[in-house]
Amino acid sequence: MFELSALGVEWGTFLLFGMMIVLLMMGKPLAYLTGFVAMFFAIGWFGPNVLPLLTSRIYSFVGEYTLIAVPMFVLMASLLDRTNIAKDLYNAMQFFGGRIKGGVAVQTLVVAVFLAAMSGIIGGETVLLGMLALPQMLRLGYDKKLAIGTVCAGGSLGTMVPPSIVLIIYGLTANVSIGDLFTAAVMPALMLAGFYLVYILVRCHLQPSLAPTASGDELDDFGGIGKVIMDIAAPGIIIVFVLGSIYGGIASVTEAASVGVTAVLLLAAVRRELKFSVLQESLVQTMRTCGMIIWIGISASALIGVYNLMGGSRFVQGMILGLDVSPLLIILLMMGILIFLGMFMDWIGIALLTMPIFVPIVTGLGYDPVWFGVVFCMNMQVSFLSPPFGPAAFYLKSVAPPEITLIDIFSSVWPFILMQLLALALVVLNPGIALWLVNL
Repeated sequence: MFELSALGVEWGTFLLFGMMIVLLMMGKPLAYLTGFVAMFFAIGWFGPNVLPLLTSRIYSFVGEYTLIAVPMFVLMASLLDRTNIAKDLYNAMQFFGGRIKGGVAVQTLVVAVFLAAMSGIIGGETVLLGMLALPQMLRLGYDKKLAIGTVCAGGSLGTMVPPSIVLIIYGLTANVSIGDLFTAAVMPALMLAGFYLVYILVRCHLQPSLAPTASGDELDDFGGIGKVIMDIAAPGIIIVFVLGSIYGGIASVTEAASVGVTAVLLLAAVRRELKFSVLQESLVQTMRTCGMIIWIGISASALIGVYNLMGGSRFVQGMILGLDVSPLLIILLMMGILIFLGMFMDWIGIALLTMPIFVPIVTGLGYDPVWFGVVFCMNMQVSFLSPPFGPAAFYLKSVAPPEITLIDIFSSVWPFILMQLLALALVVLNPGIALWLVNL
């Protein structure tokens, strides 16, 4: 009987990743194909006696205490999606933004930052902004491409703005402080949001026809300045509860997630929006989302465990570190791999499959793994928008008017992708942008 171990780790690596790419191109779910490849190599390379080692690795992943933060933040996003907290925030921001050129697009980005800082869930923000902001901008006569690009780019900010789920998963897989990752991501996230705002304001100043301002009657219909302040203060309270408890040293990330859920529940109850149906639908959505994350995590943990036993991590590290090139070129090579994988895979699978291999190489090159976590998130943000399988386009398409096609969406996001790449280049060339607050 032929044993896979006879191939050697070099050819075994090519076979392993080749099988994954073929199965992905066949449309197989990532969790199932990763688990299948893991079992195939575990039994074919070592025999059935290796299975107890895989179960122990899976148990260590599932038993990770910090992982509890993920369902808590997903539940927060689900509750926000089913109450009027985000809708009222968006309407209140129009009181300030509607009076300037491109103001509705600007308020959309500001609300996107608020939503990201409340929940850290990416797809939900894009859908929510697609339902709230896109119809409003199109009704006011905004340029279609500017409106679509603003919604997609704003929704993708959830990749970086703490408490980002991407940062949490990276911290778990790379064994890096999640609190440090949150701190490091603040400056790059604000810098990128600033790029978006400047771009919109400059374009609308040079081409006023792109963004007509709202009429005076629309701007005055807000129910009074008191209501505007309360609608903006409510999400601010949630952000203070979550991020304030983390940065203030009061709570860990996991505890802060639970505090955030409590704050949203209390706020919804005070606003008389906490109904049984809302809670039930939010819990069901949380179970579905977290079930996907857990199954991908289980399969990826098994595959990485098998690959490490094969000697794959040492092989990849030795091959990359043995290249006679500068460390910066090696980092660029890794980012190229991440962007390529982002064309076919979800960010969760990419993080769980690549970070256990990439992070030791990064530290071996002398780079800070916290900085690389921010770089990884920025890479995933690019893949979130870019064709052919940019998730943001499909999230927005699900709630956009029928006349807006996927071609319209992908052709609208290119200016924002270029700004993402510019921000990524700045952080790569100047790690201090990410590490300044951490070191401070």
